[in-house]
Amino acid sequence: MSLAVMPLLAAVPATAPVSESVPDLQNISELEALAKSQAAAQLPPLTDRQRLLVGPIEPHLRLERCNRPVGAALASARHMRDRVMIELRCQNAKPWHLYVQVRIIGTSSAVVAAHAIVVGSVLKATDLRVEQHDISELPPGFLDDPAIAVGLTAGRPISGGAFLTNQQLVAARAVQRGQSVTLVADLRGMSVRMAGKALSDGFINQRVRVENLSSGKIVEGIARSEQVVEIVSQ
Repeated sequence: MSLAVMPLLAAVPATAPVSESVPDLQNISELEALAKSQAAAQLPPLTDRQRLLVGPIEPHLRLERCNRPVGAALASARHMRDRVMIELRCQNAKPWHLYVQVRIIGTSSAVVAAHAIVVGSVLKATDLRVEQHDISELPPGFLDDPAIAVGLTAGRPISGGAFLTNQQLVAARAVQRGQSVTLVADLRGMSVRMAGKALSDGFINQRVRVENLSSGKIVEGIARSEQVVEIVSQ
């Protein structure tokens, strides 16, 4: 008596789902690098305060990856000195091409607040840091050297990371009302020094009212430092 051998069959659904193939997409950063390289060969050499700004190429374009090297060429033989239009072309079975602008952007050192600065603070070097930014991003009156800001007073609150501008800063007070000062006067070619008392606040090279303690007279002078007021009228 023979036994029938039944083949074992894998259970296969009658309608197996078909998975959609996801196309291999072109790397956008590679395209930007290619456009930048082509533009650099056409534009004047960059200074240490310039860089090339590419595109941008929008990621939503979803370009199918080229199966051969992408071609790059000037879109026009004539171009401006600070920008060019680069054509990128792919000769796939489904070819594509796009135009990418590349331009020269100037950069500059910019002083920014290292942390939040309250109004009335006299700035120190530790309150500041220097960053490189595109000039197009910088506000009017921006500072490019922290030494300009050190010793000045914040005339308004400054948030951490904000650019410092000359509109935000005022000179630190050299003389404060009620402070003891030295009065200096030029009398017939002789420099005379007297003890005095400031009757008003004043910045460097600003006029202030002071009292001559030896004579009791109220005079006007110019604050030359934190301790010295030069008499200009008596």
